[in-house]
Amino acid sequence: AAPRALADHTPMPRTRSAAWLAALPLAVSLASGAACAQVRPAVSVSAVPSPRVFALRPEALRQAKARIASSDASVRPAYEKLLKDADKAMQAPIVAVTDKHTLLPPSGDRHDYYSLSPYWWPDPSKPDGLPYIRRDGETNPESKQDLDQPRVAAMGDNVSTLALAYYLSGNEAYAERAARQVRAWFLDPATRMNPHLRFAQAVRGNPAERGSGIVDTRWFIETADAIGLLEGSRAWTDADQRGMHDWFAAYLKWLRDSPNGQHERAARNNHGSWYAAQTGELALFTGDTALARQIASGAREQIGWQITADGTQPIEMERTRSLHYSAFNVEALSRLAEMGRHVGVDLWHYQAPQGGSLARAIGHLAPYVDASLKWPGDQITGVDPVETLLIHLRRGRTAIGDPSLGAYIAKLPSADVARDRSALLYPDPAAGR
Repeated sequence: AAPRALADHTPMPRTRSAAWLAALPLAVSLASGAACAQVRPAVSVSAVPSPRVFALRPEALRQAKARIASSDASVRPAYEKLLKDADKAMQAPIVAVTDKHTLLPPSGDRHDYYSLSPYWWPDPSKPDGLPYIRRDGETNPESKQDLDQPRVAAMGDNVSTLALAYYLSGNEAYAERAARQVRAWFLDPATRMNPHLRFAQAVRGNPAERGSGIVDTRWFIETADAIGLLEGSRAWTDADQRGMHDWFAAYLKWLRDSPNGQHERAARNNHGSWYAAQTGELALFTGDTALARQIASGAREQIGWQITADGTQPIEMERTRSLHYSAFNVEALSRLAEMGRHVGVDLWHYQAPQGGSLARAIGHLAPYVDASLKWPGDQITGVDPVETLLIHLRRGRTAIGDPSLGAYIAKLPSADVARDRSALLYPDPAAGR
């Protein structure tokens, strides 16, 4: 393949955020353990710059940054793990939709995103296997081959890891690598993605376009917040910011106007929640607060039909991986609730007329940190309670103000809890006092 053409970008002037970061020589010393032997004076949260993020919580990130600067032991394991993850992301390849070689979308344009729906398999009763048939919860390995879903996941994961590591450490190398990956996926003419998902989660033997593929780009929520974490860096320029504003504005228009997007907006399961979370994030990123408020307000209706008074999510309970999808839907709604805070919509404390609420959904999931408890629905694949549930407990403890969730956190392996990135996103309110 021909090498990618990466645009030349002139660094923008250093901001107050960048200057503050440069004055904090902590990243390398803490990663090596040298800082652990030092006692640093407490750093006031008020002295820490606030990042422009929407699905993440700015004040929680500021608190984590201040604790790191103060050598607070409550965040040290997670910070060290983050830096190790960021070092791995530094070595990961830069990915783009144009990396496709063996499988191209029906348009023939490598700039068009293309993926196959993961739970669809050849029909054994047909000589050619077409059209494919659905086997819920069973991932067809074909969907993870030379297609864009694994790439967009790698892009979002690497960019969010690198940007957070930059914000907390001040290491410009992390910012440079994250910025390069964002440009490759969205901005550079040779590699940029066209702003639509007409060919996402296609089903072999069925020529129809499917709105359900829009869930693939939930990683753009991480990307938009990552850009907010990069804004103080020399690596992220005004031209980059304008380019991403325009790209996300075009994609948001397609999400709202296309038949694919309208189909996904009407979905009553987690797909509808993730559609709302994506459009809410992009509305905030592009400065359309009226639209963001409309989307956040509309989520009240989603909470009403998705969550019962006891916290169960009946639509997700129909799935063969019902614990996974119950947590997955709560993740989307929780991100919407964080976005709602920016436009005066309180979803965290909202209770639907029928009694359902986000707080009750989290409370329903919480006991299943205990692997000896049997989940009441089907779950045909294994579930790691730390990976699946811990973020909801930490976020809920902070956002809802429910200290009882801490008791469930205490039931998880303490070393895994300490290293998990959620310790940086939602620091323990009782620690560091």
